[in-house]
Amino acid sequence: MTLDPTERTEPFFSRELLTDPAIPYEERRQLLLAAGRAYLDHHCPRIRAKHEGGASGRQVVGSLTSMTDTLLRNLYRSILADVPSAQVGACALIAIGGYGRGELNPHSDIDLMFYYSGKDRSFAELLSERFLYLLWDLGLPPGHSVRTEQDCLDMAAQDVTARTALLDSRFLVGDEELYGEYERKVYQKVLSQNSRAFIEEKLQENERRLRKYGSSVYLLEPNIKEGEGGLRDLQTVLWVARVKFKARSLRDLIIKGVISEQEGEAYEAALDYLWRVRNELHYLSPRKNEQLHFDKQEKLARFFGFKDGRKGLAVEQFMQDFYAHATETEHIASSLLGKAVRGSEPKTGIFGYFTRRAVEPGFFILHGELQVSQGDIFAKEPARMMRAFLLSQRHGVKLSVTVKALIRENLEHINDRVRRSRAINEDFLEILRHPQGLVATLKDMHHLQFLNRFIPEFGRIFCKVQYDAYHIYTVDVHSLFAVEEIAKLWLGEYRETAPLLTKVAGDIEKRGLLLLAVLLHDIGKGEGRDHCNKGADMIPTLARRMGLNKEDSARLEFLVRRHLDMSHIAQRRDLHDDKLIMQFAQTMGMSENLNMLYLLTFADLRAVGPDVWSDWKGFLLKELYEKTYQVLERGNFQLEQRSEKVRNRKRKVVGLLEDEFGKRVVQDALKEMSTRYVLSNRSAVIAEHLRLAFSRKNRTLALKVEQEPEGSYTQLSISTLDIPGLFSKIAGVLAANGINILGAQINTFNNGIAIDVLQVSGAAGDLVENDDKWRKVEEELETVIQGRIRVDELVRKRHRSNLPPSRPRPKFNNRVEIDNDVSDEYTVIDIYAQDRVGVLYQITKALKELGLYIGVSKISTKVDQVSDTFYVQDIFGHKVTTPEKLEEIRARLLEGLEELAAEEKASA
Repeated sequence: MTLDPTERTEPFFSRELLTDPAIPYEERRQLLLAAGRAYLDHHCPRIRAKHEGGASGRQVVGSLTSMTDTLLRNLYRSILADVPSAQVGACALIAIGGYGRGELNPHSDIDLMFYYSGKDRSFAELLSERFLYLLWDLGLPPGHSVRTEQDCLDMAAQDVTARTALLDSRFLVGDEELYGEYERKVYQKVLSQNSRAFIEEKLQENERRLRKYGSSVYLLEPNIKEGEGGLRDLQTVLWVARVKFKARSLRDLIIKGVISEQEGEAYEAALDYLWRVRNELHYLSPRKNEQLHFDKQEKLARFFGFKDGRKGLAVEQFMQDFYAHATETEHIASSLLGKAVRGSEPKTGIFGYFTRRAVEPGFFILHGELQVSQGDIFAKEPARMMRAFLLSQRHGVKLSVTVKALIRENLEHINDRVRRSRAINEDFLEILRHPQGLVATLKDMHHLQFLNRFIPEFGRIFCKVQYDAYHIYTVDVHSLFAVEEIAKLWLGEYRETAPLLTKVAGDIEKRGLLLLAVLLHDIGKGEGRDHCNKGADMIPTLARRMGLNKEDSARLEFLVRRHLDMSHIAQRRDLHDDKLIMQFAQTMGMSENLNMLYLLTFADLRAVGPDVWSDWKGFLLKELYEKTYQVLERGNFQLEQRSEKVRNRKRKVVGLLEDEFGKRVVQDALKEMSTRYVLSNRSAVIAEHLRLAFSRKNRTLALKVEQEPEGSYTQLSISTLDIPGLFSKIAGVLAANGINILGAQINTFNNGIAIDVLQVSGAAGDLVENDDKWRKVEEELETVIQGRIRVDELVRKRHRSNLPPSRPRPKFNNRVEIDNDVSDEYTVIDIYAQDRVGVLYQITKALKELGLYIGVSKISTKVDQVSDTFYVQDIFGHKVTTPEKLEEIRARLLEGLEELAAEEKASA
């Protein structure tokens, strides 16, 4: 694509400016800058207008490249006008890299090479210096080099990136005869030398890139250039294929028969789509940007015409469309790469590699890949597509490119009759029962869109986006990764770090059923809100189609319907509440349901993203599982007599402490404790709390820090006299010191002594082991409790000085929910808000001002969101029940959160 012929370079670059040797260079330079700016100011808006008017990615890229070519050629000729002909040496200006391919986006790098014969170094340096300063002043900073033939060959031999850039070289202006020599002496050598080593290096480079930028198409904020399914995938294929088959371009590969016309068209279409998105992304950004950040995603969605509607938010629809294209791009790239590298690696030493080995009628293995005997095998018997996946898994071989293509071509033959066939369902469940090779097989099914056809309910979540900051993957890929987590348990990968989960997984009898539940747990997300129930409602039909019996169907439905219960209770409810544990046990009904739900919950959390799972959450899940399992295994839901349990526990505490403090002192202290506190803590824990309280003596507070590396948290225990808003003050001091609260147990005895126990972590979710920091925390807590400094001033200081500005995140509304049923003693308040410095302090401060006392606090943070729960009572120790007061609580909390957001915005 070139500029419109009517868009001449004049009057920007007049003939006089280009050719008059009488104009001194400094004067000429100012004229060139003015002309260059006028030229860019004229063409850049016109090209952007084309883009906004619907021009294709290829058209805009072509126009930008043509505009830049014309500018550089005119600058080059003008720069030389005052140089005497006797001093003009041989030099060719060559575009390399992306510019060499003719693929410029609005903020792309302009990579140039000044190629000279080796005899005219001073001329080449003068030329490059003048040229580059002009480009810098025009706002077009280039990447550049000044090289000879030997320089090029040496660098290509040492650096695969330099060799790759030379493969994309293109003549711009200068000595054409010298460029002809470059083509013969450099380009052809670079293209032909050591093809195998180049291909191996590019494949290794490809792996490193995907490890760095994300080896999944479906990342939350994908990198359009370097991420999987991005531009670099397509470029890598072309580089490897060109070196392997000595081709200059994609067209040459088609002419040589390496790829078909249809594959070439698919490649070009994928490139065009990515270019169009990248063009708009660059136009939206002040400088080069390849990452689809949240704020850019929303603007891109509007640009491409998506609107909020029944299908979801505009941004979710756009990203779903983007992921579908990226998936297709990755498929095209991997298919062509397979063709390019096949046969490039030696296979000697692998017994039987070249032997055709039949595995069953219609299938054989050759070259380490599963092949088919007849091209119409799947058209005649569509259920045998599933057989291909099973055989691939069973024999540990890949599906050949041919088999993959045949599966894609025959997906339309998978109808309800095929889905209901016993053969296809038995093979699918057989695949699920065996962890070895399971994940790769399911990913192949997903990649080829076979899974969507076989399970239409799963197809509804294909590339489905969850627009928040903690779901790193699309819903379908998240589900596949959740399956992978269960497979890792069965393969023993978590034996050291999660022994209980590993044991529970090993005891599961119906492995296929569990994995089916894991795979399908989020299918309701394709239907909108309340996805647990909507997904569960689909299960009976799906189970009948797959031939499951009534018991398995019921359990599958149960697991899908209840798959959020366990994480919700573990992270947001008081696990010391016996009533809660009994109710949950009754919901589970039997141990097998609990076991499967425990595993599903673990896999679900692990598969969300790296910042969501934590050892602390694992610790809470384990506590809920063990307490519930104990109730279920006792065979009834009756707790032992509370009074007897309290007496026994107090007796043990006295035995632990009487030698140290005296029997009467310990007994008196125990009388001040509530029954709930005694039942919620083991004897040894109560004894440690009393030791801390006794050690305070006449001081303001006593503080104890314990590291819990197994749970990756630090436990902080504080004893002081209770004062209004004590927990709010503690939360503020910790926030001011960059310490996150994970959970808190707030205990106040009848004599006014408070024992607050908090589980905390550092900003990176690690242990807080710095003794100096803890000394500072203790000093600041003392001054705050004594009233010598205001805690909100400490929080504001932290807000002003310590936090770097965060990049945009998806926006969501703050929410407050109040539950008076879950606890007999407390009103339970659930708060969902954007995570900010001081948010917990703001909430607890508001609760104090409302005259509420906090008994239990559960703190949960998901990347950028907090989900905090508070068990509260009024000043008389009762639940809050009047509608007016409940509404006041909700309104005041929301108001405080808005105030905090406004303060943060003002200080940014």
